[in-house]
Amino acid sequence: MEDIIVPIVIVPILFIGLPWLIFHYITRWKSQATLTREDEQLLDELHEMARRLDDRLCSIERIMNAENPNWRAVGCDPLADALEDRGTGRSALGGTSSDSSVTNQPRRIGR
Repeated sequence: MEDIIVPIVIVPILFIGLPWLIFHYITRWKSQATLTREDEQLLDELHEMARRLDDRLCSIERIMNAENPNWRAVGCDPLADALEDRGTGRSALGGTSSDSSVTNQPRRIGR
């Protein structure tokens, strides 16, 4: 009896229910494929905000270049400077520092 019930239930689910479910959601998806007015306004606001942020970043880079043309290289410290332990004069990698400028004072970048 169970051998007959399983094919009677599974075959209609596979060949009728599953395709109906897929086509139902495909038609729903295609009918709502356009942006709403609120979505368009949000995209316009985000685009304007991104443009303003880009303008600000360009202004900051111009100011930085005017003050110090080599600011990009100064901002990227070498790995050895980032790993040194300034309290003991030893680097974090285990070696001693032969640089006499290693102190407990923070480094000044720029002028």
